[in-house]
Amino acid sequence: MNGAYLLTEVIQQGMRPIVGWRSAVNDDADEVRKLVFGVLREYGLSPDPACTDADLTDIERNYHGRGGCFELLIEENGRLGGCYGLYPLAAGLCELRKMYLRKDLRGRGLGKLMLQRALAQARSLQFNRVQLETAHVLQKAITLYQSFGFRTFRPEHMSARCDCAMYLDLATLNGQTPAQGDQSYAAKES
Repeated sequence: MNGAYLLTEVIQQGMRPIVGWRSAVNDDADEVRKLVFGVLREYGLSPDPACTDADLTDIERNYHGRGGCFELLIEENGRLGGCYGLYPLAAGLCELRKMYLRKDLRGRGLGKLMLQRALAQARSLQFNRVQLETAHVLQKAITLYQSFGFRTFRPEHMSARCDCAMYLDLATLNGQTPAQGDQSYAAKES
């Protein structure tokens, strides 16, 4: 990881900062691929660097250069803990991609925090709808998305390793981003 990074936000656990956020640059690509591919393999899913994961070869062009973002969750010691990207698909529409956490950081509420941050960023980047593709073996992730109000849909095309597509219309949140993935937001989507 590039040692010279700017933390844009520090999350507190008690009085000790444990993680921060920063925008990814191309120098981070190797570490990002290592994290993403490691989590995929952990769940029996295959990395696809030539197609589905080709966007990670040039993060700056594929995300930032298109009007999206790619964020890194950084531990206090500078180690990559997680990531997510917002990939623009059309005016007002983006895809949430590559939202992964290292295994040792799961179960602490960081996934909820990442999704909350991603949705707030989607709103600030003028996206009205967020879509994503996932696999049913990632059941905890699907449950998290559902708790934020994501609903399933059938896309025209889906990547080979995915068997589930979901969307969230940000307008259904009435100008708010779910703070805790609260079920009350899911109810507004029904």
